[in-house]
Amino acid sequence: MKVLLLAGLGALFFSYYWDDNFDPASLQGARVLLTGASAGVGEELAYHYARLGSRLVLTAHSEALLQKVVGNCRKLGASTVFYVAADMASPEAPERVVQFALDKLGGLDYLVLNHIGSARAGTRARSAQGTRWLVQVNFLSYVQLTSLALPSLTDSKGSLVVVSSLLGRVPASFSTPYSAAKFALDGFFGSLRRELDVQDVDVAITVCVLGLRDRASAAEGVRGVTRAKAAPGPRAALAVIRGGATRASGVFYPWRLHLLCLLRGWLPRPAAWFVRPELNVSAAAAA
Repeated sequence: MKVLLLAGLGALFFSYYWDDNFDPASLQGARVLLTGASAGVGEELAYHYARLGSRLVLTAHSEALLQKVVGNCRKLGASTVFYVAADMASPEAPERVVQFALDKLGGLDYLVLNHIGSARAGTRARSAQGTRWLVQVNFLSYVQLTSLALPSLTDSKGSLVVVSSLLGRVPASFSTPYSAAKFALDGFFGSLRRELDVQDVDVAITVCVLGLRDRASAAEGVRGVTRAKAAPGPRAALAVIRGGATRASGVFYPWRLHLLCLLRGWLPRPAAWFVRPELNVSAAAAA
């Protein structure tokens, strides 16, 4: 029985990760609005899209970093690339960003939501004020950007690509507000996908579950608290692009995260002795 179960899981993963029918040419000329594009996976996403000939609007908090990424995209052959600096902690930012993208590109084929706001892991991150900020950046701004871009994506039969985290599927220690915002993303976009289906709206939603990303803010937030290693940015970014281009409902990178999500249903509350070896509990409590 165990052999059959393992064989079935192996077949599932093989079909999921290899039979994706990805055609790079489909992204030539695609109009893409990419958030969180100044560093980490977002920066690598910008470079992949540039190589594939997509037309880009990039946004992030830092104008200086965006200018660097835009310059690199042009060196990689991007024919059309614009940027707009915006702080997604501001409720006014999403409307300004989407309108800028529509004006520059004339519409959207892809909305790639990748930006994050992170806080130092530990008990002090549980304050109401800190949680409110995290929810605005990591959830509410995603909802705002989606609602504003959805009419254009409906016209183009486009795609919503949501870069999320394992912490949006599996609760973890010392990540309470961040995990709550990521769980909200999973619920919102899962429900939205069903709404679009029953209304015969041809907009694909791809939710990407990534591990710890090699991004300065994410790495700093868990330094000394967890022993988990960052996933390689270029490979994670390519997995996101392939999933979005093939209109997959979900992407897991690294692939073993899919297994962890499945195991959560069988082991909803792992014992502390199982979790503790991956954590520096004293460092987290002192944060």
